[in-house]
Amino acid sequence: MKAKILLVIPLAAALVAGVWWSRQHAAPSATELLLHGNMDIRQVELAFNGNGRIDQVLVKEGDRVKKGQLLATLDTERLQRSEVQARAETAAQQQVVARFQAGSRPEEIAQARAQRDAARVAVADAQAYYQRQLDLVGQHFVTQQQADSARYAVDRARAQLQAAEEALRLVVAGPRKEDIAAARATLAADAAAVAVIQRDIQEGQLHAPSDGIVENRILEPGDMASPSKPVFTLALADPVWVRVWLPETALGRVPVRARATVSTDSHPDKRYRAWVGFVSPSAEFTPKSVETTEVRSSLVYQARVFVCEGQDELRLGMPANVTIRLDQQPPAANADLCQTTK
Repeated sequence: MKAKILLVIPLAAALVAGVWWSRQHAAPSATELLLHGNMDIRQVELAFNGNGRIDQVLVKEGDRVKKGQLLATLDTERLQRSEVQARAETAAQQQVVARFQAGSRPEEIAQARAQRDAARVAVADAQAYYQRQLDLVGQHFVTQQQADSARYAVDRARAQLQAAEEALRLVVAGPRKEDIAAARATLAADAAAVAVIQRDIQEGQLHAPSDGIVENRILEPGDMASPSKPVFTLALADPVWVRVWLPETALGRVPVRARATVSTDSHPDKRYRAWVGFVSPSAEFTPKSVETTEVRSSLVYQARVFVCEGQDELRLGMPANVTIRLDQQPPAANADLCQTTK
């Protein structure tokens, strides 16, 4: 009798344990779909867009950074001096363009008129002298050569008068439109050179593309940086999603934007609100040309379930469980899923 009692006790204990295990690990109901996956977080390699020596590294591994936050800088002293020179050249060319656009000053026009009038007087004087020389030649007081020299002086004075009149017309007309266009083009080239240098100086600063966590600090002050050498590895912790695999039989019952909950072994007492953000349009392997019903049902499709909360508690690669109710009503097209997910 005593032996029978000893045998019943272990059997009863095993029965109680079995009932407890079955309750704890009961299969999900027909209205729920339980999926298993892993937390997925995007990572980006941050590098300078220019070449140079690193001057400062302002964050360390594990730091949380905000979008636009300055993370590191290059030594840009040489570029800053080049910018000063380029700005000075641009300012000088601006004055050239302004001079062309303003045209001739009144004083310049008055000077050109005075030179034209002086040339007219010189022509009249040369003609009078030539006439006197002709009279003296007729009286045999001077030679014909002297009269010819006087005639040449008249021609020279007339040519100088024509040049003075043309100079006056040019001064009154002002600069040629082609000269103004060329000056403006040179000014635009100088301004573009300043913009290029400013861009190079800006690229000497490395900013965070979005909120995240610094995973790796690869380069240090004094290192040479280039676009091909990352300075940091940044983990983008928002959004965080669970990568799961939907069976083919559940595709028609789990639409994109369906509400879900996520749980992890690290925090078994917590349920994180989530929603289905992506379902792959293709299966993970190429189906055979002839498929049986069993083969079709074994096809799986990658899906992403975005988590609305608990980002500080979720880590890359962490196993996670996703529960999706199959009897839920579809959310409104413009609904905020993280606000409506319960």
